[in-house]
Amino acid sequence: MTEHRPWRGVLVATALPLNPDLSVNHDRYAEHCAWLVENGCDGVVPNGSLGEYQVLTPGERARVVATAVAAVGGERVMPGVAAYGSAESRRWAEHAAEAGCRSVMLLPPNAYRADERSVLAHYAEVAKAGLPVVAYNNPVDTKVDLVPELLARLHGEGHIRAVKEFSGDVRRAYRIAELAPDLDLLAGADDVLLELAVAGAKGWVAGYPNALPRASVELYRAAVAGDLQTALPLYRQLHPLLRWDSRAEFVQAIKLSMDLVGRHGGPCRPPRAALLPEQEAAVRAATEKALAAGLA
Repeated sequence: MTEHRPWRGVLVATALPLNPDLSVNHDRYAEHCAWLVENGCDGVVPNGSLGEYQVLTPGERARVVATAVAAVGGERVMPGVAAYGSAESRRWAEHAAEAGCRSVMLLPPNAYRADERSVLAHYAEVAKAGLPVVAYNNPVDTKVDLVPELLARLHGEGHIRAVKEFSGDVRRAYRIAELAPDLDLLAGADDVLLELAVAGAKGWVAGYPNALPRASVELYRAAVAGDLQTALPLYRQLHPLLRWDSRAEFVQAIKLSMDLVGRHGGPCRPPRAALLPEQEAAVRAATEKALAAGLA
């Protein structure tokens, strides 16, 4: 029997709708998760960076997971369980299991520049919760780089099953495949999706489907099928937006695009500031061009 790997396909790192007073709008969030699945996405990733998990209270964070599970089912929910301490990350993984989720996504230690021993111990601790762990390599924000050799060791010791690759270095896909053939590679940055799909990615932990799910799913399906005749023109059309996923202002940009296509993006919690006028103009122009092209 083929093993089911719920982290495969298009899993949307969900933006979190906030009310004007910056409280979480759970009703809108539930509706958003359901809408994404209805529009072809395979699942959702609450409490990632795009979901502003760092500025949520523990109670809010737990309720976000419960809301997503109630909306689309635990099979489709892969919560982010990043925290400053390994014990806290493990508790969030245990919470995900209790909520009915089938996998979790975990950054390396992000309170300091951890060495290899610390990274191994961190993933080993969280794996004890019993759910499959998808590593999240984001050396830009964490200052810890899960290089292919380290990923292969984490996988070989049974601590991780897949990796969301956000380094932007698409050459790593081939090295990871050589060192750990059974480790699933997931595209982690929207603006290298096509390159990683061609290199064998099994999934996409995605940002811009929050605003443009149908076009994003069409792009992913064509890319992994090797249908470049469909994928490449679509990728070129979407790339002016996709590249915002790799910028510091990615949350604000994606939420603005959501507002422009008729979804509820809304504000962000501090310390994220509003986009600068020129940034807003660029996102607005690219989103309106995508709308005019029928990509919404």
